[in-house]
Amino acid sequence: MMVCISSVWLRCSVFAARLQKDCGGCILASLSGRYYSTKTARQIPGMEYQDAICTLNTLQTNASSLEEVRRERGNPQLQLQAMRGFLERAGLTVEELDHLNIIHVTGTKGKGSTCAFTEHILRSYGFRTGFYSSPHLVQVRERIRINGQPIGKELFSKYFWQVYGRLDETKDAHGGTMPAYFRFLTILAFHVFLQEKVDLAVIEVGIGGAYDCTNIIRRPWVCGISSLGIDHTQILGDTVEKIAWQKGGIFKPGVPAFTVKQPEDATVVLRNRAKEIRCPLWVCPDLEDYQTDCGPLRLGLAGQHQRSNASLALQLSHTWLQKRCLPDKSFSSTSVENTGVLQATTFKPSPIMIKGLADTEWPGRNQTLKHGAVTYFLDGAHTMRSMQACVDWFRETAAQHESNASGPVARVLLFNATGERDSSALIKLLVPCHFDFAVFCPNITEAIASCNADQQNFNVSVENMLTRCLDNERSWHLHNCLGENKGTQLLIEDSLPLGSEKRADSLVFPCILSALQWITQGRDSLLGDPAKRVLLVKPSVMAKAVPLRDAAEIHILITGSLHLVGGVLKHLDPASSK
Repeated sequence: MMVCISSVWLRCSVFAARLQKDCGGCILASLSGRYYSTKTARQIPGMEYQDAICTLNTLQTNASSLEEVRRERGNPQLQLQAMRGFLERAGLTVEELDHLNIIHVTGTKGKGSTCAFTEHILRSYGFRTGFYSSPHLVQVRERIRINGQPIGKELFSKYFWQVYGRLDETKDAHGGTMPAYFRFLTILAFHVFLQEKVDLAVIEVGIGGAYDCTNIIRRPWVCGISSLGIDHTQILGDTVEKIAWQKGGIFKPGVPAFTVKQPEDATVVLRNRAKEIRCPLWVCPDLEDYQTDCGPLRLGLAGQHQRSNASLALQLSHTWLQKRCLPDKSFSSTSVENTGVLQATTFKPSPIMIKGLADTEWPGRNQTLKHGAVTYFLDGAHTMRSMQACVDWFRETAAQHESNASGPVARVLLFNATGERDSSALIKLLVPCHFDFAVFCPNITEAIASCNADQQNFNVSVENMLTRCLDNERSWHLHNCLGENKGTQLLIEDSLPLGSEKRADSLVFPCILSALQWITQGRDSLLGDPAKRVLLVKPSVMAKAVPLRDAAEIHILITGSLHLVGGVLKHLDPASSK
């Protein structure tokens, strides 16, 4: 096994070095303020989208930024102070953000889906919407949307250089500091929304709430908190009470806030936070409690867990519309004396709201794509609660597809997890899905060096990614194959000894494309680009794919990381990379 691991490390280290070299070449050697000022940025040749993205990626590994983040973790208040400073250096003020008519949403699970429902409803009313979310799946500009669509490459580049130029030309007066990746994108989103004159902006919190850089927002029109659970424990704390305290930090005096039904301990914390901040807080009703003339509300996003997100979105959009159309009915800090958590009242959703919920799309979350005999089930679940919801959704949806299959179906898991998350615990939840194969790979789209800057992550080495995959494979065997003496295999050229007869129930690949090509066995033409060579495997290993080749259909669940899902979508939906 050590020989196999070394082979993986050697190949992927070379790949990583080539990737850094190729993409580094599209970063301009020096960025001087006098050349990248707001007035001249759009006129300079060569400042294309890829240059902007490669320059943005330098903020991932900026040494001073990393040191600044470490220092601020000891004093979280410094995070918001630093964000205000960067905002001002970019030529913006917190007062200007008041004009964006913001809906601010946080939570552990479902905040992105809640934002997507809310944005679609209000866009359906004819309002010009801005939507800021994270992470992106395929391209960075997905994070900043106007009227539901990622801003175009030209627009992204224009506004990027405006903001970057202002920050770069002032850095010498501030110790050479530049904002880290997420902070920069947040500032950029605010700038875009102000310049594009949106009627409202739906802002999804990055991590936590109280000290998240989006929380420089002073006067949102309404706030929302989706389902709470355990995640990002090193930053937010290791109990749901600590996490609830952080999430409740987005409350503002007199600004109405809504939450879904939470664990009792979390509800107590949210209630106390709301009382302390003098913020009226309501708990959303069940989706079934809303009165309609058309029967049960239909949602564009699959999964039972989306029903609470939809209810929260209805309350957020309804409250925003009330304030927009009936400003005299708006809430104020002087008229509200909050002593507890109130039960939000139901109302009859308008036909526009009903259609908005039904038409909402949010890629990578409970998404199903059928390409002939191959069906992909994509969900970026990465917490215990979201993974359990993913499992429930997959088992129900896959069973429906299997009932219509023309013959035997092979089930395959494609999994990766990143950061501090407990991969073993997530994998254990997946065992009841009864997969025929479990495949693991890092969040690297393909093992051919190319300047795919949108999906680069310089904060973790390729070696660490591969080690994590090997650990995940061991966890799979621990939970799924204990006592059955089933071997583990790395499907990379020369990584298996000749004549090996071990059973290949779990496999590790060096990139997403090689994993997908092996799993689909040539059945998906979108993965058959001859220019993208799959790393070769031994004939004895290919023979293990007989169950896949003999199956009438192949069902693949891709989960554990939104970045993994995004890498898969890059190959399955070519339009997403244009």
